[in-house]
Amino acid sequence: MSNLTYILISFAVIYLIRFLPLVLIRKPIQSHFIRSFLYYVPYATLAVMTFPAIVETNANPFVGIVTLAAGIFSAIKWKSLPVVAGVCVVVYFVLDLFI
Repeated sequence: MSNLTYILISFAVIYLIRFLPLVLIRKPIQSHFIRSFLYYVPYATLAVMTFPAIVETNANPFVGIVTLAAGIFSAIKWKSLPVVAGVCVVVYFVLDLFI
């Protein structure tokens, strides 16, 4: 198969995944369980992608674990994504410089 075939198949699958819910679900979702599940999906996805990347980003896992702890602490204290990201970057670079 050529690269164009792979690209077209990927396009079709991604388009259907994004388009079918818009066509099939026309009424507002009434189920409290499904609404709460869909509310937390972006946070869970972000956590699943971010936590392993933070911990495994360096040869020394201690740096990643301390960076993760600093990120969690700053998220609880300030609750602002730019502040949390900045704290994580500063902690990582300082620890990476000295360890």
